[in-house]
Amino acid sequence: MKPVPSLAEVIASLPEEERIVLSLHYVKGMATGDIAQTLGVPCKAVETVIEQGKRRLFAALDFPPLA
Repeated sequence: MKPVPSLAEVIASLPEEERIVLSLHYVKGMATGDIAQTLGVPCKAVETVIEQGKRRLFAALDFPPLA
């Protein structure tokens, strides 16, 4: 069984876009619309990146898949 990486290691390994969006959303507490406006991208793109990032984090940390 391979060791589970720390949350910091997993976050550091994320693609830059996911790292930025997830940090703005979960660390800074920004709403998806505010992130979209700040980054100059559509709100749907931010929602998609958040969803993909959560799935990648859960998989890397060996959590059960999201429903």
